Amino acid sequence: MIQGSIVALVTPMDNQGCVDETSLKQLVEFHVAQGTDALVAVGTTGESATLSPKEHCKVIQSILKYVDERIPVIAGTGANSTSEAIILTQKAKKLGVDACLLVTPYYNKPTQEGLYLHYKAIAEAVDIPLILYNVPGRTACDMVPETIARLAKIKTIIGVKEATGDLTRVKKIRKLCGDAFAIYSGDDASSCEFCLAGGNGTITVTGNVAPCLVHKMIMAAIDGNREAALAIDAKLTGLHKQLFIQSNPIPIKWAVAKMELMQNHLRLPLTPLTEDCFAPIEKAMKQADII
Repeated sequence: MIQGSIVALVTPMDNQGCVDETSLKQLVEFHVAQGTDALVAVGTTGESATLSPKEHCKVIQSILKYVDERIPVIAGTGANSTSEAIILTQKAKKLGVDACLLVTPYYNKPTQEGLYLHYKAIAEAVDIPLILYNVPGRTACDMVPETIARLAKIKTIIGVKEATGDLTRVKKIRKLCGDAFAIYSGDDASSCEFCLAGGNGTITVTGNVAPCLVHKMIMAAIDGNREAALAIDAKLTGLHKQLFIQSNPIPIKWAVAKMELMQNHLRLPLTPLTEDCFAPIEKAMKQADII
């Protein structure tokens, strides 16, 4: 089981909007050196929605190359079309990822039965560890714990990223799915309490700029060291809030660029962080001793 701080990696771009391979390699080296436990390639934070299928696979391939098996790589391969999700997952498996992260289908609002059949079809088509991803704030679709429990019976469905921020779901999913099923926080602000309540880690945005602190905080929480975990999390509170002051990944790309790890470029319809947000994020970065 992959545990700890799993960073949903940003996708660096140059001023022409092309993937910046030099910065991507630099980011991978930064995370390996700072103790990040695993990377998610081309999730929401990696601007999966605006990358072409060819670019999507190329970024996954590049991250795998730069990681060179030092830490696990999880590929974001979700889609609101089951057939498209199967194709992306097949390609990610062929490239050699350790697991795939699949967001619930967005916009088309499937029923719970539709969600079950969607993931079941992917699991039957591709023999690779699959992590469910429930983020109703973005998808307008909430996968309830009972549906997760049905899916957990499928051998290759090994975990869920739960991004509702509802801490009561940790114990409910654990009770329904058992100890072997991985439960990851998808909400940075509650990730510490999430892991103290029995979660196995976090798939984090904050970890892009504070990888060492997030790793230490999450591991302390997993170990049940409440005092240590909360003390570290207190330094991260500002980041958890301010990195979502505008739509993710707008703030986090600005912050990573502030650390001189890449340039601050996004693809439309996302636009650069507005100037009024600079100071709050910079203050949060100073609070966490990043700058």
